[in-house]
This record gives sequence, structure tokens and C-alpha cells, in this order.
Amino acid sequence: MEKLKNYRPTDKEPFMNERQRDYFRGKLLAWKDEILKESKITLQTLQQENVNHPDLADRASSETDRAIELRSRDRQRKLISKIDAALQRIDDNTYGYCEETGEPIALKRLEARPIATLSVEAQERHEKREKVYRDE
Repeated sequence: MEKLKNYRPTDKEPFMNERQRDYFRGKLLAWKDEILKESKITLQTLQQENVNHPDLADRASSETDRAIELRSRDRQRKLISKIDAALQRIDDNTYGYCEETGEPIALKRLEARPIATLSVEAQERHEKREKVYRDE
């Protein structure tokens, strides 16, 4: 990963060459590691805060904070499964290609959202279809 420290994928090189795959693998693994560290801290905090507040307002506030934190951790748990799926796509050489069209996903999109499975155009079509079904 050290050799990729100052590296940024460009459109001037072959799409999803080994260097790009290594770059995105490193980015995904670092993201996953960060999420797991945050989860450990949350667990430790929740275990330490297992305090029974005598004041009803303090207890309600504490419970609300816990619920928000747990909801956030649940979203991150789902995110980890998406990161794992992206890592699997890197291993089977399908990473970076739109699941709908098979076309390459723009590097800028992958840089911003490394778990992306759809190109911007396919994602927009998907969101429009979702909106139509939701509005019905």
C-alpha cells in the first residue's frame, strides 16, 4: 500500500489494471478497518455507559443517544457487506464495471463511492424507476 500512497488512477492508463485494482482494494480495506474500529469504540462506550440515570430526562436522553448510535452502527454493518462485495468483485475482475450495462464506471465515481455497482447513467435510471414506483 505504501507504493500507492501518492497514486491516483487516471483515464490515461488501461481501465482496472492491476495498479488500479490494488489502489481500490487498499481504499476499501482502509474504509472497512475504520468502520470496525469505530464499532469497537461504540461497543466499549455503550458498555461503560450502562448507567441507570436517576433523572427521567437524563435517562430518556441517554436512550435516544444509544438508539441513534445503534442505528448508525447498523448502517455501517450493511456498508461492510457492500465493501466485502466490492472486494470480491476486485478478486473476480468485475470491479469497476456497471452491473447493468457492463460499461466501465467512471474513475471519479469510484473514487467518491468505491462500492458503486452502477454507472452514473444507470444509477439515475434506477433512481427514476424507484421514484415512479414510489409515487404510484
